[in-house]
Amino acid sequence: MASIASQSMKNAFLHGRWTIEDSARLYGLPDWGQGYVSVNSLGRLEVRPQRDPKRAIDLYELVEGLRERDLQTPVLLRFTDILRHRLEELAGAFAKAIADHEYKGGYRCVYPIKVNQQRHVVEEIRDIGEPLGFGLEAGSKPELLAVLGMTENRPGMPIVCNGFKDDEFIEMVVLATKLGRNIIPVVEKFSELELLVKHAKAYGVRPQIGVRVKIAAQGVGRWESSAGARSKFGLFISELLSALDFLRREGMLDCLRMLHFHIGSQICDIRNLKNAINELTHVYTELRRLGATSLDLLDIGGGLGVDYDGSQSAYESSMNYTIAEYAADIVYRVKSVCDDAGAPHPTIISESGRAMAAYSSVLVFDVIGSSNFTSAPEPDELEAAMAAESEVPQPVIDLIQTSQNLSDRNLVESYHDAMQARDEAMSLFSLGYISLPMRAITERLFWSVGRKILERASKKGELPEEFEQLPVILSDIYFCNMSVFQSMPDSWAIDQLFPICPIHRLDEEPTRRATLADITCDSDGKVDRFVDKRDVKRTLEVHPLRAGEHYYLAVFLVGAYQEILGDLHNLLADTHAVHVSIDEQAQVSIDEVVRGDSVAEALRYVQIDHAELRRAMRRDVERAVRARTLTVPESQQLMRFYEAGLDGYTYLEE
Repeated sequence: MASIASQSMKNAFLHGRWTIEDSARLYGLPDWGQGYVSVNSLGRLEVRPQRDPKRAIDLYELVEGLRERDLQTPVLLRFTDILRHRLEELAGAFAKAIADHEYKGGYRCVYPIKVNQQRHVVEEIRDIGEPLGFGLEAGSKPELLAVLGMTENRPGMPIVCNGFKDDEFIEMVVLATKLGRNIIPVVEKFSELELLVKHAKAYGVRPQIGVRVKIAAQGVGRWESSAGARSKFGLFISELLSALDFLRREGMLDCLRMLHFHIGSQICDIRNLKNAINELTHVYTELRRLGATSLDLLDIGGGLGVDYDGSQSAYESSMNYTIAEYAADIVYRVKSVCDDAGAPHPTIISESGRAMAAYSSVLVFDVIGSSNFTSAPEPDELEAAMAAESEVPQPVIDLIQTSQNLSDRNLVESYHDAMQARDEAMSLFSLGYISLPMRAITERLFWSVGRKILERASKKGELPEEFEQLPVILSDIYFCNMSVFQSMPDSWAIDQLFPICPIHRLDEEPTRRATLADITCDSDGKVDRFVDKRDVKRTLEVHPLRAGEHYYLAVFLVGAYQEILGDLHNLLADTHAVHVSIDEQAQVSIDEVVRGDSVAEALRYVQIDHAELRRAMRRDVERAVRARTLTVPESQQLMRFYEAGLDGYTYLEE
């Protein structure tokens, strides 16, 4: 089957010249770009934050302008307007679905800050989302402290707390409720519910309570194990019924407000989501039938995908649905089950962080050099090398004849002949029958034949199975001024595909194929898998480097997870390090303890000023004291918890 790359090159060959439309097709811009990325008449990539051609940003011009200001690449470009567009599109899709289906409930989205905890990103989403009724989600103690400090004077903004919770975490949530925050802790295990009730009674608070349920339906792709009976979080149905009885006995059944589940990140097939929503809503209606009549929020978790490769398929780096279809299917499924059961329509909450943030960030870096195979030997050079030998090796003669006789009709045969000649030459060299100069000539002849075969096959628009490895074997290595581990760790860790392409020279045909290597000393610091619709390319089409000219490449859709995985996932920073040894008498000794980062230090890494957080919380607490929603002792206890948390370990503590 012809790839996008092959087809684009074939089209260019047929109409005689390379165009910007060829580049757009080659790199898949109309597919994964979703209208945010295009090529302008100068052959440069432009970003259209609102998908408006009249409001476009020339990336090359932007990067060169930054360079003039002494801001060198690599540089991560964040586009606030894309964030705004993504949030508004999500809200608009659900608003339309609610209207179309005459749904009586509402919709809200909470942004899980683990997706990208950089202060500017969180604050932008907070400010853009507040008028839409959106909120924030915290999945750890450090994230909760950050979210509380960043939602000062926003009592209506929903805050959802997921993840494992210790006693301190739960008490902080209860005190934040008394402070007036619209906060919902999600019970992940039964012991958390017991702690929640204990602290709620101690402080005289009626908290909003959410519970996560383990449903049978599973997702698909890399994160399918996030749901189902073996999932890490949530209560089994039997535990959920026990929780219902426990809350009834404690006189707090009316505090149960939200049912939560999570089917997994990056849901690529909409059918899996439909089945899961159907099951979840049945659980919701049954809980209401059993007495949980205050239950009015249905949190469907995350999972709204991003089409990284543009194939619009159920491939793990894609999604076979649109945001509009996603919203419509969820609203329809929830409404249908509720109507059949005679239950009220709940407010739907989603945690669509990836879909919100991924498009908003673009990494641009420059290529600092390349490594490529040397060219075929010139006739004079070849003649001189052969004259220096007492006898020209037969594999060299075979390669010369293969090169001379190559045609479109014998590509596969010529490839087999070249492979056999090369293998024979390597064997003869190992036995001492070929000189080092002749081995070098053999290699260069083989590479030359391979390039000719690849060029002819590409112009025909398809690569036979025998040639699949040729692009990799003959590709260049472009050395890039960036770190894969810091800026796109999922590419290294889970083979996540990210769209990559040059940001300029797109009116020229890219005549080289390359894999990308970063400047780290780790051999895994490379990118050798590239998007190609439903396929994966092992090389990227690039332009020859020019002396004295910067050549820029860009990686798109890196706004979700990449920044924070390269730094601090969930703001869980360095752990304590303990050096242990054992002597000859088998006595174990602790030789050195290196303490891990505090929450304040972790926050500093993402440009969140913990001192400002303290001041913001102090102002909020004093307002609550004046309003008499907190007593002075309670306000002091809350501040002690908050400040101790900032100064404490980022992981859970006894």
